[in-house]
Amino acid sequence: MNRLYSLTLLFFIIAGGVYGIIEWRNSSIPQFQRIDETITPDFIAENLHSNVYKAQGSLAYVVDAQRMEHYAALAITNFEFPQYTLHPKNNAPTWKITANEGILYNNNRVKLEHQVRLIATDPTSLLQEVQGKYFELDLRTNIISSEQEIRIIGKGFTIDGKGLIVDLNTNQMTLTKHVKSIYEIVKE
Repeated sequence: MNRLYSLTLLFFIIAGGVYGIIEWRNSSIPQFQRIDETITPDFIAENLHSNVYKAQGSLAYVVDAQRMEHYAALAITNFEFPQYTLHPKNNAPTWKITANEGILYNNNRVKLEHQVRLIATDPTSLLQEVQGKYFELDLRTNIISSEQEIRIIGKGFTIDGKGLIVDLNTNQMTLTKHVKSIYEIVKE
């Protein structure tokens, strides 16, 4: 058995030596990398603030972001910490939607991910905030949807559910699956 252990130890020493030599030779060869043009942004903006207007001249939405990268070849724009202020039709109160990350596609759809919050700017609104991990926003119609878990926070209540469609123009909200509700007595 002593001979078997010696041969095994010799095998591992030789294998380790060969592996070390191969790694050493590969590290000394310069690595040339070709930059893929499709993943290089066409332009980058820091501390972005942009107002977008409707054809009639009224404000459609305002977008703010810490960083924005536009990729023309992919037809997308990436945002870090975006905040959209949405102006619904008929001079309805504005809403803000924030997230840690966002992707704007050329069809005016925005995918928002990681700590997404839809916040009412009207303090008298029954619905104050909607929270989730992932929301989709159509900037043309002001319709927000999600198939993920969401939390709705209002005056005196909290609703947990899964799946949501919100039309900001009509203030209509559809909850796909209700999980639980918590009601509080609000004294004014």
